[in-house]
Amino acid sequence: MAAPSLATPLTRLLGCRVPIVQTAMGWIADARLVAATCNAGGFGFLAGATIEPGRIEAAILDVRARTDAPFGMNFHAFQPNAQEVIDAVIRHEVRAVSYGRGPDAKMIARLKEAGVLCMPTVGALKHAVKAVELGADIVTVQGAEGGGHTGAVPTSILLPQVVDAVKVPVVAAGGFSDGRGLAAALAFGAAGIAMGTRFLLTTDSPVPKSALDRYLATKDPAQIKVSTAVDGLPQRFIENEELKRLEDMSWPARLAMSATYARRWGREAGLGALGMAKLGLKMMAGDEGSFRQTVMAANLPALVQRGVVAGDPVHGLLPSGQVAARIDRLESCEELISRIMLEANERLDALAALRAAAATNERRAQ
Repeated sequence: MAAPSLATPLTRLLGCRVPIVQTAMGWIADARLVAATCNAGGFGFLAGATIEPGRIEAAILDVRARTDAPFGMNFHAFQPNAQEVIDAVIRHEVRAVSYGRGPDAKMIARLKEAGVLCMPTVGALKHAVKAVELGADIVTVQGAEGGGHTGAVPTSILLPQVVDAVKVPVVAAGGFSDGRGLAAALAFGAAGIAMGTRFLLTTDSPVPKSALDRYLATKDPAQIKVSTAVDGLPQRFIENEELKRLEDMSWPARLAMSATYARRWGREAGLGALGMAKLGLKMMAGDEGSFRQTVMAANLPALVQRGVVAGDPVHGLLPSGQVAARIDRLESCEELISRIMLEANERLDALAALRAAAATNERRAQ
């Protein structure tokens, strides 16, 4: 059954039927998941940041073969094939791009001139304001509850701050999984919600069953913790054996481990020593850059791939929002989006009824 539609500034800009966005989770947001999201009425982002050089166009065409609906793609300005992503996005008229730190005003202007919507994800008020100054058309705000790299401010505090500070549509992320959350986000002034973990835990997700079972078995939000042990930046993961091992290591030992991963990744990406050095300098120039974080950055892709691609929940990492503790079953994207919209409409109708009842009581009292 098709989900009830709900028009907001987000749906009008993105061309989707419902204000629900599937985020571009690395190695997880593949063509199948993106198409399933879009066919169900939402808007999916393809994980362009983790697609190998030379395969971007094929990934876009794979999505096109599965859906006629508009979709987006993410990228990092410092990734080796960033220009390949931008060129392909413009050539194939992809509706939107998402990104974090990195793109400058010139890069953003080129995308906007080609009709591509720019939709960065931020975790702080100052970053939201800066993103809009650089040309963002929509801003996704991720609160501290969110998975992967995350900030320290809860969604309930950060969201209204950003809504009040910028004049573009704001999408709420971090802690959302159902229709009550969508209704709450709309009440805060958001134009929709974005979800990563909830889409990871669907039957359309490419994550192996062994890893999915570990997510579903996590029932305590305290077991989904923020750590800086992986690449020096705060990230939220399911607490498991590998994360504990990393946290027990000294930082020189983690740096040495990351150097091994970095050399392996550099060979696979076709980067020599000079190319790796240039990439490192480019990463260090970012807002959160530092020598330690740049060197340790190679830990993340290797360990996350081991967790969610190879399906090893013991020796790999499992990025997750705290909301995973509330999820007890897998649904298809169609079932998920339909349920969220039904629940959201129920809550919105209940709020409207409260307002109507209050107005009736007020008239009677006069």
